[in-house]
Amino acid sequence: MNKNPAKLILSNGKIFNGFSLGFKGESLGEVCFNTGMTGYQEILTDPSYCQQLITMTYPHIGNYGTNNENTESKQIYASGFIVREACDMPSNYKSEDTLNNYLKKNKIVGIQGIDTRYLTKIIRDEGAMNGIISSKELNDLKLKNKLKKHPQMEGLDLAKIVSCNKSYWWNNKNNKYKIAAIDFGIKHNILRLLESHNCSIKVFPANTSKDEILKFKPDGLFLSNGPGDPAAVTYAIDMVKFFLEKKLPIFGICLGHQILSLALGAKTYKLKFGHRGCNHPVKNIVNNTVEITSQNHGFSIHNQIPNNVTITHTSLNDKTIEGIQSNNYPAFSVQYHPESSPGPHDSRYLFEQFITLIKQSYAKKK
Repeated sequence: MNKNPAKLILSNGKIFNGFSLGFKGESLGEVCFNTGMTGYQEILTDPSYCQQLITMTYPHIGNYGTNNENTESKQIYASGFIVREACDMPSNYKSEDTLNNYLKKNKIVGIQGIDTRYLTKIIRDEGAMNGIISSKELNDLKLKNKLKKHPQMEGLDLAKIVSCNKSYWWNNKNNKYKIAAIDFGIKHNILRLLESHNCSIKVFPANTSKDEILKFKPDGLFLSNGPGDPAAVTYAIDMVKFFLEKKLPIFGICLGHQILSLALGAKTYKLKFGHRGCNHPVKNIVNNTVEITSQNHGFSIHNQIPNNVTITHTSLNDKTIEGIQSNNYPAFSVQYHPESSPGPHDSRYLFEQFITLIKQSYAKKK
């Protein structure tokens, strides 16, 4: 373990003294926790973690190393990484480097050697809060002053930070179904699964105009995962409202679910500490089954939903809404991550459900 000192200070005044992990420096963000035992590289590269300091609740992280394969985007979007202990001697046939070196190369500031169970309990009891990790400046007062100036997550449109700058084709243009995928922070495994269902996918920036999407003439519209406050992404909400009226089949995941819900007249709110992990039980109300899901979100849909919306999935942990479908339009969405990566594959049927919706739309046009 690196013995260079580092500190984590929370906005409630709590101070954790530990050791530097990864890049030496300072980083601010909202402190959250993920309960997954594995999948740390996919978690780090999930754009939905933009401007967050991720705490892994499992005590030993990095034991199978890192590689260039287990990534969900082109870079790490998380602001920092917090673990009890990082493994210095990984063992796996795919391992190319240690977690410490991987973070260092990507200039991600981390901390290890702190009581992550106590930190998680604070977040659970008091709610998500801002924090600062530093392995450079160790003066408490100076760090606290910097922390005070950091904005809260509410009201932040972070989709525009992580989204692509211009549209691009993900794969072969000659597959059966043309999908316009709106990139609010899209994960690569979502695109892989759409491709596996005979889709040709063109990825569009978050702020793409409805006219540009109309020009593309898609068979379906996909709304991706992403970070920040969904209510702040007003341009996307307006765009989705337009395509709902066009009766274009729509499928949303995570932030995409929240944006679709807002376009249908629902309201969103910030959860106390969010849902982040690979083992969250969700009830499928439609067929009365339980799915074990991968989750990563800090906002949710209010339970008081409009009459034109049906709840399809709910969390068995806290009864929050995990899925909806429109009663008037060919549109549905889920709060959790059916593409997993990391996580279970229980919900991958939803990609086939999207294709079925497109086929039904074809039939109505004939």
